[in-house]
Amino acid sequence: MSKKPPKLSLNDLAGLRDTLAKETAAREAERVEAAKRAAQAARDANVFRDSIGDIAPLSSKRAVERVEHPRQPPAPVARQTQEDEAAVLYESLSDEFDPEALLDTDDRLSYRRPGISHDTVLKLQRGDWVVQAQVDLHGMRRDEAREALSAFLHDAVKRGLRCVRVIHGKGLGSIGREPVLKDKVRSWLAQKNEVLAWAQAQGRDGGAGALVVLLQPSPGRPSRAGD
Repeated sequence: MSKKPPKLSLNDLAGLRDTLAKETAAREAERVEAAKRAAQAARDANVFRDSIGDIAPLSSKRAVERVEHPRQPPAPVARQTQEDEAAVLYESLSDEFDPEALLDTDDRLSYRRPGISHDTVLKLQRGDWVVQAQVDLHGMRRDEAREALSAFLHDAVKRGLRCVRVIHGKGLGSIGREPVLKDKVRSWLAQKNEVLAWAQAQGRDGGAGALVVLLQPSPGRPSRAGD
């Protein structure tokens, strides 16, 4: 029996979100402090020039002996990286999106984007792909599950994972015994560009209560699972 991959808990996902938020805040504080120092230096320079008035240039001999010290600009701040990381954690996934209007689906609850071969979906359905991580959304509230799924996918792509499992449950404990979260997860996944395909998990891996998802490899990183 194969060993199940580690499962990210809600606390882990929340910790990831808090860590990214703290790093973003720290870098922003550094940028603001550097801007303050630059502004103060400019004010000091103006005061100095006003106090000494007009000056005469140095003679050519003295000018040759002058040493120019290069300025040390403040370290650049990766603003775009900060904004991208924050956007991933707090992006709004619409609950009104209908995946049937865009995606290639079938009665076995499989899906593939244009350009993805049918054989790829068959491999997902047969369990040929190695599941490298999973997230369990079963029992979560809708907003909580949406945020947890977004953070999980962001982390998986960042780590270069290709195949993951999303456990949404069968909806047996919901009002009317309707699989509300199951349908929402399909809709949310359809809105993520990094999701290439999915298929319902085999019975031993969750069956109707889980999806096996194929992810777009992160640019510049090799695939960690075979096609």
